[in-house]
This record gives sequence, structure tokens and C-alpha cells, in this order.
Amino acid sequence: MEKLILKTTDHISIVAHLFLPEQSNNKLLLINSATGVKQHVYFSFAQYFSEQGFTVITYDYRGIGLSKPEQMKGFEASMRIWGSRDYKAVTTYIRIRFTGYEKYCLGHSVGALILGMNKDSEMFKEFFFVGTQNAFVGNLKFRTKIEAYLGFGIVQPLATQLLGYFPAHWFGLGESLPKNCAYDWRTLILNKKSTNGLLEKIDDYSKKLTQKVFVIRAEDDVWLTDKGVKSLLNDTYPNLKPTYRLVKTSESEKGEIGHVNFFRSYNKKLWNIILNELIHNE
Repeated sequence: MEKLILKTTDHISIVAHLFLPEQSNNKLLLINSATGVKQHVYFSFAQYFSEQGFTVITYDYRGIGLSKPEQMKGFEASMRIWGSRDYKAVTTYIRIRFTGYEKYCLGHSVGALILGMNKDSEMFKEFFFVGTQNAFVGNLKFRTKIEAYLGFGIVQPLATQLLGYFPAHWFGLGESLPKNCAYDWRTLILNKKSTNGLLEKIDDYSKKLTQKVFVIRAEDDVWLTDKGVKSLLNDTYPNLKPTYRLVKTSESEKGEIGHVNFFRSYNKKLWNIILNELIHNE
């Protein structure tokens, strides 16, 4: 595992890690993290794929994990910046260093939503979506819908306004987020346009993506619904060619997958779902 420090066009340092295989198959897998999830969560997963011959890259968006500033208050970041600058810095590095490689990208949650913010997304042969959807509250289950209205309609904007950033860890929602990342998250949930509500504020490449996408949804992910997942593919990425895979909790040795735990080492058996699709692509 090699640590990388990549510079964005606005001179922010993005910390990434490169997992190089002992014997390369000339295939690369980039992992775009979920909101507030540090890249360390994906290290075991990345190492596993490296052992299968893949070159794997993980990274933290600005404001998260190893790319977090000393002072969060007033730090300039948003989900739109994550996609147009941070993700762009990583794909620029990939284009330069791994020219002859077959390239794949895994987007976990928001990591799939930002694909349309970067023209370089066109270079990937296939995408993998894990735990992602158009998260508009109208697509959610009743109980989650109530929590979303209370959390993102009242608590989140109040806490963010008071502190100058959103202390997501107080609510079990991952790492603390810079202010405008929190507000973009609020848009995803309370604005009926959801992801499209962010894309319309930035250069939008989502309709130009025509690749295959393998879409994974865990049965026990309370935030996801079939309606929300289909909305993302129909309304935001209508030209991608999806294959859907519902992962049952019975397939997990711990009987627990949820929104993040697909990537925990105790669910290593589930990683073959992605590996088999990659091998099938040969």
C-alpha cells in the first residue's frame, strides 16, 4: 500500500492510497467513498482485490479523514466540489499513470452520485454502485422518511448554522462534514430533484455515461428503497445499462450488511459478487 498526495486544481491536498498487486492483470478499480466514510473502511476490500491482480485506489474527499483540515469551520467544500475537483484529481492521476489499464469505478452511496460531475467518468469500462439512490424523502420508507424530515429539515441545518460545520458523528452519520457538504446532502434528501438538483448547479456529464453498471442493494439497508435506486438509474443516469443485485441478509455470515458493512472484512464472502462480475467482463 502506497500513500499518495494528489493536488486539486484549487491546490487542496487529497490523500489517497494505491494498492499494487504482486502480479498485475492490468485492471484498475477506483473506489469513491460514501458520505463521511473514511477510506480506511475500504482498505480490506481494496487489499482483497489487489490480491486478485487488480490495482486499487482509495481516497478521502476534502474535509474527510486524511484530507480533513485542522479547522473545519469555514472550510470550502461541497459534494459538488468532491465530484468536480477531488474525484477529478484522482482520475487525472489515473489517466496519466495507468494509460494502458482497463479501468473500473465503484461508487458507494454519494460516490456514485458524483460520477456525473467529472467528464473523466467516461474512461471507465463499467461501474459498480453499492448502497446508492436518489435519496429524495419521497422515495424513502415511512419511518426513514420521518427521521429524514426531522434530521435534515430541522436538526442538521440548525447544528450546521450554529457550529459552521455538521457534526454528523453525533448522529451516527459518519465523519463531521464541512458546511456546504451538509447542505448538499440536505438537497439530496429534501429536494425532489435530488441528485439532479446538484448536477444542475455544475457541469453535468451524467447523460453522457453509457457504460454497464452493476447495482448492489442490501436487503437490510434502511435508507435504500427500490424506488430510490431505480430513480437514480432512470432520472439521473438514463443511458447507463444496469444489472440489479439484491443482497439478502442471509448471504452475510453475520446476517448484517446495512449501508456500510458490505465492505467489512466479516462480509468478505460478499465481495465475490463484484469479483465475479469483473471476471465475467474478461
